[in-house]
Amino acid sequence: MTYYAALQLREIGRSSLSAVKGVNKFLFFGGVVAVGVVSAIFASLALLSEEIFRSSIQSSSYIPFILTPAGLVIVSLLTRRYFPNAKSSGIPQTIAALEMESHQQRSKLLSLRIAAGKVGMSLLALLSGASIGRGVPTVHIGASILYSIGRDTNSSSVELDSRLILAGGAAGLAAAFNAPLAGIVFALEELNRSARHHINNSISTSVILAALLAGVVAIIILGDYHYFGQSEASLNLGSTFNLTTISAVIVCGVMGGAIGGIFASTLIHGTRHITPLLIKHPILVPALCGVVIATAGLLSDNSSFGTGYREAHAFINGSYSDGNLASGFNYSIMKMVATIASFFSGIPGGILTPSLATGAGLGAGFAQWFPAELLPAMVLMGMVGYFAGVVQTPITAFVIVMEITDNQQMLLPLMATAFIAYNISKIFCPKPIYLLLAESFLDSDARDRRDHRKAIKESI
Repeated sequence: MTYYAALQLREIGRSSLSAVKGVNKFLFFGGVVAVGVVSAIFASLALLSEEIFRSSIQSSSYIPFILTPAGLVIVSLLTRRYFPNAKSSGIPQTIAALEMESHQQRSKLLSLRIAAGKVGMSLLALLSGASIGRGVPTVHIGASILYSIGRDTNSSSVELDSRLILAGGAAGLAAAFNAPLAGIVFALEELNRSARHHINNSISTSVILAALLAGVVAIIILGDYHYFGQSEASLNLGSTFNLTTISAVIVCGVMGGAIGGIFASTLIHGTRHITPLLIKHPILVPALCGVVIATAGLLSDNSSFGTGYREAHAFINGSYSDGNLASGFNYSIMKMVATIASFFSGIPGGILTPSLATGAGLGAGFAQWFPAELLPAMVLMGMVGYFAGVVQTPITAFVIVMEITDNQQMLLPLMATAFIAYNISKIFCPKPIYLLLAESFLDSDARDRRDHRKAIKESI
């Protein structure tokens, strides 16, 4: 990736200068470098936080019943008091900011303070055993950093702000997973869903440059690596097992899409009911969520805590066993429960890595119905199917799994799985989860503006 990225940076270097017009070039490049540095440091600290938690519960599986509820209460209260718009993954805030037209509105969702809160509160949540990811929050962090830089320029505009937000989001995801292509695709497929924003050459070039440069910076700090290692899985759709392999793709696509869609729908509808309760009972709700997470951990041999990176890596590389990791289906169920509880507690944290881990477990579970040689391939297809079902970004789903496992030979099966899952998911969750969650921030902003206009009229 390093050599390729360097070549691409040289090729697009000149055109990129015009793509970032309107903002000081050094500020833009400096901001992207900052995103890469922050993402790399965040990744290292997140791994350390998760390991500290796992070490603290070695003596007893019942320690989380005290540590996790207490930790979630503290993180939830701190987030609500000091960083109210740093909660959840941050992608809904980023999408909502793209829809807003004034600095005052956008600054409520994107700022350096929010970025700092995102990092700090996510680390505290991982220290408490919450089932969250650190990859997607870097989208919010990256968007906040670049937007804050653009805001200080005299020539700032809605178009420039949107370009910087998209570029920052792409840079954050690229640096978090050492996956520049996934960062680019995610920014253009997920963050740019709105019909009000149209992809043009300047936006595309800014996004590409930011993702590549942030990825290179992260590599310099962390080294050149593949997030989940290298997978040698393959699936020959033209082999003598044609019907079997095609059936494997269909199962992972249909089941992954259905389960992912149900999971997304649960988060959406649950949030509408839990949020008022969280406001009314700011201590009780996070504490109960912590108890649920601790229970899921107890029932999964402590495997459902944290990001899910270690478990997904084990599934992908075939290094898991019933002795040290729960079976695929059991793990996936407990991981989903823990992730839902973490989400409802009002803490910052993403669902991307937990979703990939859940999907890996589902794929391993589905593989029990097929010949043993299909297991490695079905783990990857399970990841793609479930992730595409949850987020409904099929291209991002197969690109990110292909990139973080360094496996190009599974491209066609992963593509097929992703698009099957995407269409099945829409049956259970008609609108993408991040768009629906973004609406709550837009509705809140609309209420604030109405109240402001009303106050002005009353004062006249």
